[in-house]
Amino acid sequence: MGRSQRNDNFIDKTFTIVADILLKVLPASKQEKQAFFYYRDGMSAQSEGEYAEALENYYEALQLEEDPYDRSYILYNIGLIYSSNGEYLQALEYYHQALELNLNLPQALNNIAVIYHYQGIKASKKQNLEIAKGLFDKAAEYWRQAIKLAPNNYIEAQNWLKTTGRLTSENFYN
Repeated sequence: MGRSQRNDNFIDKTFTIVADILLKVLPASKQEKQAFFYYRDGMSAQSEGEYAEALENYYEALQLEEDPYDRSYILYNIGLIYSSNGEYLQALEYYHQALELNLNLPQALNNIAVIYHYQGIKASKKQNLEIAKGLFDKAAEYWRQAIKLAPNNYIEAQNWLKTTGRLTSENFYN
């Protein structure tokens, strides 16, 4: 039984029904439809914290999906799972792969920045100040890119950039 048939959540059920109707009326190949089903089941599993199942579905979707834009979101979601599990290097790999296919993913840029910022804090606590500075600079670089794409988002990051002197008008508008 596919995950879409097991959903207990009203919103998941509604999404599944609407998605199934759309797939029936929109012109899409069998492969594209299968990729979407795997992606949808991956999102459902991920929302329930079933990360292993979500990864299986996302990897299946990646095997089938050919559209770079759609692949970028699959890769992004895989990155989210690895990040949630504390596997930051793998998360970074998937976020970067997503950005290679779709430069308009401010959420991936933000998540990369969050990882670098977190690593910078850890380095600071260990008194590795030079390493921490480099990590904070990387975080700033990615947050500036995310803010350029979504200027009304990431307010905490914007405040951090301003208070640390890493957000100036020449950074933001170039």
